[in-house]
Amino acid sequence: MKCEICSKGIAETFLGKLKGAYVKDVKGKLRAVCFECQSKSRDKQSLLQQIK
Repeated sequence: MKCEICSKGIAETFLGKLKGAYVKDVKGKLRAVCFECQSKSRDKQSLLQQIK
């Protein structure tokens, strides 16, 4: 799976879970965001503005 912001591949744990987060946009669609992009942003609104 790829990050919606930086388009890099998102690492997974051995159980297949993402090392990052899912962010729900205004329409209710889940967007995958990697750990690095998540740590750069302070809140959900700034993450949603960065999504391509």
